Amino acid sequence: MTSQSQGFTGVKQPDFDTMTAGHTRAAGQLDRLAQALYGELQGAGLDTGPALRLRDLARRVGTQAEDLRRRQAMVHEMERQQVAFGVCTPDGTLFGMPDALDSARGFMDGTLAGRAAASVASGDTAALAELEKYTSKAGNGDFVTAFLRQLGAKGVTELPGSLAAALRAARLNGETEALAGLSAQGRKTLRMLSDILARATDPKNPAYMGDRFLKDLAEQGRARHTSGDVESYAGYQAQALIWAAHEGKPPFSRRFMEVVGRDAVVYEQEQYKERWSFGEGVGLGKVPLYDLSAALGLGGLLKPGARVVAKDKASVMDGLLRVAGSDKDAAHALLDHTPPGWKQSVLAHLLTTRLDAFHFSGEFAALERVLLAGTTGQDPTSRKLAAEMTGILADEVRGAFGKAGDGNLEIADKEALDRLAPLRYPLARAVAANIDQLSRLLLHHDTFGKVAAQDMSYALALATTDEVGFEALIRAQTEHMRAALDTVPPVGLDRSNLKRFGFTEADLKLYDFDEDGRVGKADVHQFLVDRTVAEARPFGHLVEIRRQALIAEGQYDQKADEALRAMVRDAIGLFPVPGAKQVGELASGAFGKLLTSQYDKLTGSAYDEVSKQVAQVMATEGRSLDATHAALADNRLAVERLTEQMIATTMLKKGMLDRVALKDRTFTTGSPPRIKPFAEMSPEQYISFLNWTRWNGGSNDLLDRFQRTFRDTTEVDDYLSLQIPASPGGGK
Repeated sequence: MTSQSQGFTGVKQPDFDTMTAGHTRAAGQLDRLAQALYGELQGAGLDTGPALRLRDLARRVGTQAEDLRRRQAMVHEMERQQVAFGVCTPDGTLFGMPDALDSARGFMDGTLAGRAAASVASGDTAALAELEKYTSKAGNGDFVTAFLRQLGAKGVTELPGSLAAALRAARLNGETEALAGLSAQGRKTLRMLSDILARATDPKNPAYMGDRFLKDLAEQGRARHTSGDVESYAGYQAQALIWAAHEGKPPFSRRFMEVVGRDAVVYEQEQYKERWSFGEGVGLGKVPLYDLSAALGLGGLLKPGARVVAKDKASVMDGLLRVAGSDKDAAHALLDHTPPGWKQSVLAHLLTTRLDAFHFSGEFAALERVLLAGTTGQDPTSRKLAAEMTGILADEVRGAFGKAGDGNLEIADKEALDRLAPLRYPLARAVAANIDQLSRLLLHHDTFGKVAAQDMSYALALATTDEVGFEALIRAQTEHMRAALDTVPPVGLDRSNLKRFGFTEADLKLYDFDEDGRVGKADVHQFLVDRTVAEARPFGHLVEIRRQALIAEGQYDQKADEALRAMVRDAIGLFPVPGAKQVGELASGAFGKLLTSQYDKLTGSAYDEVSKQVAQVMATEGRSLDATHAALADNRLAVERLTEQMIATTMLKKGMLDRVALKDRTFTTGSPPRIKPFAEMSPEQYISFLNWTRWNGGSNDLLDRFQRTFRDTTEVDDYLSLQIPASPGGGK
């Protein structure tokens, strides 16, 4: 045995067989000698230590012999299968045997599976049965490496092409049974290939094949190929079938998107730019670069079961965006890039130039997936992409709206609005993930990237018409307000407890309006007024713009959205900020089991993420806490009720309700009385608690201040160039 490379040992035959046999004999001889010596020493009454040490040596040699026999069996199997990781020499074959037997098995299985895959790629679909034996091995790095060394980038590209060609031939020939079998085997094979490719193209994965392999994939993607009677197809059309089969884990890497993904986007644009221009000119639309399944009319024969459709019109971009959307970094690498010679980023290309191609195929799921992955994070790139998307769509939708004769919003270009409709939800989610930007735009006249308040208003006119998207926006703004209210200092804050409550001397000076060295109820109330009024403006902007957008579409029915009713019903406003300290005496125990350690782990999370967890907690409880939800006439009243819930919780937490009489209150328990845990209150008791807070804690004034700002539509008037009529509820 000689050292060949790191992780491998050179094994020469037949010398290795001779050594293994000798080692096995030596182990047996040592064991027999140890037994005999032990008997002699014990019989003579002497120290048996030497015999015990000899027995230990025999055991170690035996273990080594067992390992050698396993390796010998592997070498024999490699010889039988003609799998050799080495070279032939005049003195025998020198095998590269991995030091770990599992690695050796992975290399051998990968080589055999790669050969079967290469046969399939060459048109021998009978080899699918052999390849199927190895589907469970795709997660093994050694298997992946050996597999792709056999198949290569060309084989990876042509294997899906061979499957597609065979399926088309079987269908044309009426071979129903063969068609079903090929379809099932093909799906499994593509799923296996997608797993292998994700690992092999990730620099962080042990199976990474290197940049040369990635560049080979891109070259093969651009090349023309022939499979069976399919005389010519682009490699990317075949590779897209592998991407479409991927289930998200492990995700395709950032590096894959940088090399292959970006090139696939550019390739489609290069190939279709002229025909897209012609198609637009004669009213034919933009035909996308279809994947090979759609191009051959195979329907769902090669698509995962959940996505089987009778008329598959998926494009190469659909497959690419699907895998790009499985990982934030991959999405960023694709979207946040401007190809050489282009005047727009890939994100802008997808939202504008290529949008009609998505409409032509009717496929938007993958686009939505990658937009959500790329724009809803809290990192700088996600925020940059969210701002870019908001600005682009604001510009695109601006001309679709105008002012009606009654001063409300109207649709000036329905075709333009319908064209953008599939982007409403991902836009809403992007804004929800950056809901703090809405306050900055309205309150501080700041910008979000290049987006100003008017741009955001037009973007919201598009986004808020999606019911689920509007819910995400309201939930995110609810968390933003909850966090803003939590910044208010507690009653009783002074120099003695600054550190305990997480405040500084500067904070005390700021919050102590009457300069008596202590934050009192009047001080806290003033800051609650400031925070409440500030949060009313973005809330009002969201609700009024949705109302206007629904009026424009003729869908406004003056009813509260079911999602907002549910938020009021579940009393999501009662939750404190994750990780917040409960300062007020009465707050102790009131939140009970609602505040789990899992909830506190959300400390510092994005507002939209916290909102999801709050909804999940209340769904788990499965209780209706605020019975007023059934009588809410519109979204304004729903938001006002949520605000009342949040203000009541804040007053309780900040000590504004301490030492207020609790005697004979239905929402209390024990003696002396204390507030019941909210999870144990009935709806009637919770309403009684809110009423008590309103009359005893001063929340009436806060709610009045909120309502006046919340219902003022002046800013929406200005930004959307409207003249909204005053409503009976104080719309102006």
